[in-house]
Amino acid sequence: MNGSIVLFGPPGAGKGTQASRMSKLTGKPQVSTGDMLRAAVAADTNLGREAKGYMEAGLLVPDEVIIGLISERLQQPDAESGLLLDGYPRTIIQAESLDEIESVSVVVSIEVPDDAIVQRIVGRRMDPETGKIYHIEFNPPPAEIADRVVQRKDDNEETVRSRLLAYHEQTAPLANWYGERGVLLRINGNQGIEEVGDSIESALLELSGKDA
Repeated sequence: MNGSIVLFGPPGAGKGTQASRMSKLTGKPQVSTGDMLRAAVAADTNLGREAKGYMEAGLLVPDEVIIGLISERLQQPDAESGLLLDGYPRTIIQAESLDEIESVSVVVSIEVPDDAIVQRIVGRRMDPETGKIYHIEFNPPPAEIADRVVQRKDDNEETVRSRLLAYHEQTAPLANWYGERGVLLRINGNQGIEEVGDSIESALLELSGKDA
């Protein structure tokens, strides 16, 4: 399957977990814009210095800088058959820019109802001593540490619904955009982690068979 794979979905959909599995399955390196920015800044590249200026000023790094980083990343030996882009593009404008430098072979959209996302995120609790994440309903902390687990301040319903609204306004339209190009895979993300992973794997293997 030549060309990059794009993975997107609402916050709390489990993209990070699934991206790791997809990377192993396809052999494409998993890349997020955050990872690329940190690596470029650490390496003190021209784009890294440019990005650092925006980041230190508390500004969003412009799309052209991100596209430049992706273009550079595509030149590395492990990206010969493309990248697994985790969470990018986020808008149609970004998708159009990506289309100018790289072909996208498949787009995986993990779809989860808003109420399920709210339940997932608002119920999360973290053990401050170990950093381990629990869930009050799906994965309760052991009784001996129940008193010390905490809820992160942005894991509240108001914040989550605000993030979901932004997602629906900016990112969800990508599904139709890529759907019109015949590369979209819609995956039911409202099931267990393993089941979501199996659904993605089956769909990708089926596509690989068609490409063969």
